[in-house]
Amino acid sequence: MLTIGRIDYANVTPLFHALKAHFPCDGYRFTAGVPARLNAMLAAEEIDVCPSSSIEYAIHSERYLILPDLSISSVGPVASVLLFSRVPIEELDGKEVLLSAESATSVNLLRILLGKCFGQSCRYTVSSSPLTEALRTAPAMLLIGDAALRSSMSETGLRIYDLGSLWYEWTGLPFVFALWFCTRAAVRERYQEVRLLADQLVQAKGYADQEREFIADAVPEMAWMGREGLIRYWRENISYELGGAQQEGLRLFYRYAAELGLIPHAPELHFFK
Repeated sequence: MLTIGRIDYANVTPLFHALKAHFPCDGYRFTAGVPARLNAMLAAEEIDVCPSSSIEYAIHSERYLILPDLSISSVGPVASVLLFSRVPIEELDGKEVLLSAESATSVNLLRILLGKCFGQSCRYTVSSSPLTEALRTAPAMLLIGDAALRSSMSETGLRIYDLGSLWYEWTGLPFVFALWFCTRAAVRERYQEVRLLADQLVQAKGYADQEREFIADAVPEMAWMGREGLIRYWRENISYELGGAQQEGLRLFYRYAAELGLIPHAPELHFFK
């Protein structure tokens, strides 16, 4: 039985909902968690397949294969990876920036944007404090996922910078926040099961695109995002594609991360076939 990691964020809800609605999933075991926890479980081979932080592939590319035609990405604003700041982003040089502990990809994207795009040298500290409390001691904090969405819906008086927008304005390319990949051990031991799941996920991607309105009515995120807000987020901010432009953006991200010493080297992309 394949064990599948499920990110507990609204950005991936449509895909999992469509998978369960259109395909028999009694042969799969689902394990929920935030990206950092699922990354660790995937590295330890406690789960077999997962939509996982794209930086995790760069760190352990020898352990994984990427499932084709699938990602969690954005072409411009992503709406759920946000830097909240009391000062303009141009004034953060030399200051402390607080980071979410939930996703290494977004953390490294912020380091690249501040370091290479804005030419700034900041001090970075991981924090689990609520936004209002955290910004009493530091001028800026990165939030991701549902926490970012919720905070952006509140009137905070803060400057809010969307990292998907900043990347797109700088590079002209999509940004790939997460890839679907599987462990090489799972491919060796359960190749046919991985192949079936990969096919089902690509089909589920199509269903998710067609059925946003129906999915919004059935999921708990509607209670706090509102039906139209949730549908708009899925339609305008989140993409599940992994075409040529996404792959080019991913390679550029890896190149910049390697140049800053955030990863050992920029890896080749090896796909499950």
